[in-house]
Amino acid sequence: MSEAIYISGTGSYLPEKILTNQDIAKTVDTSNEWIVERTGIESRHIASEAETTSYMGFMAARAALADANLTSADVDMVILATMAPDMICPSTACIVQKLLGCRPIPAMDVGAACSGFMYILELARNFLLGSKNYKNILIIGSEKLSAMVDWEDRSTCVLFGDGAGAVIVSKGDHNGILDVFIGADGSGANLLTIPAGGSARPASEGTIKARNHYIKMDGREVFRNAIKYMGESINIILKRNDLTVDDVALVIPHQANMRIINMVAERANINRDRLFCNLNRRANTSAASIPIALNEAISSGKIKAGDLILLVAFGAGMTWGASIIKWK
Repeated sequence: MSEAIYISGTGSYLPEKILTNQDIAKTVDTSNEWIVERTGIESRHIASEAETTSYMGFMAARAALADANLTSADVDMVILATMAPDMICPSTACIVQKLLGCRPIPAMDVGAACSGFMYILELARNFLLGSKNYKNILIIGSEKLSAMVDWEDRSTCVLFGDGAGAVIVSKGDHNGILDVFIGADGSGANLLTIPAGGSARPASEGTIKARNHYIKMDGREVFRNAIKYMGESINIILKRNDLTVDDVALVIPHQANMRIINMVAERANINRDRLFCNLNRRANTSAASIPIALNEAISSGKIKAGDLILLVAFGAGMTWGASIIKWK
């Protein structure tokens, strides 16, 4: 039997603090009804000062290792997806590597925003398929978006939450990651940005006064592109694996907006009972969204042996991706 690539363990971490829509309505001009109607979100987890992106990633990774019956000594590489790194340099993955006490193995960050988990899943799969040097790769989506949100902008501050999800991708003969598809279109790079803080617009008194270190989004265009590219990703991943939506037991979409999820599902003819959603309690956790949801779907018994699982995401860049996984 040829060697397969599979998920040997999953884990997640959510901060203790929960911020409800009613809490947000105390500081900005909004309401619980307004937020729920437009997004489907009711509450989100918010990290404390001590709960950095690296710390949350470390906690999720530790849970995934325990689930896989592995230790940090078994990890051959760490890949972390985030749009809220602890700092520009060094990579947050290196900090997680240190926290875990790993050997001097490769560690790197990937920036693909809300599609980040799909990107690092594809990277891990190809590192394992293409090299004899790796057996277990730890991939993490971790986000402290509360640090990147403008809490005076009601159009964006209601959307995001904090948390981390981790997956161990391993070589073996079961639980196969059958395929991953990823893509990008840089012509839409201006639609969702954090304008300042990089080399193009270094931090200055002006960028701080203009609040340009926070998330800026063209909501209407992001909404339209999300529906388009998530739908196309589903079609592509199914077609190139000779599958239909009826073959899929569970679809785990990026948890961005319930209206987006419902429209994508409707266009792809996906029944509501085949969708896994935790958006109402987690909000949009960007690259952490899918691994958190995957871990929760497993823990709640929504996934059983032999099931085909479809993951699909869309994010800033514009970026997108999908994957088909056969569960053990």
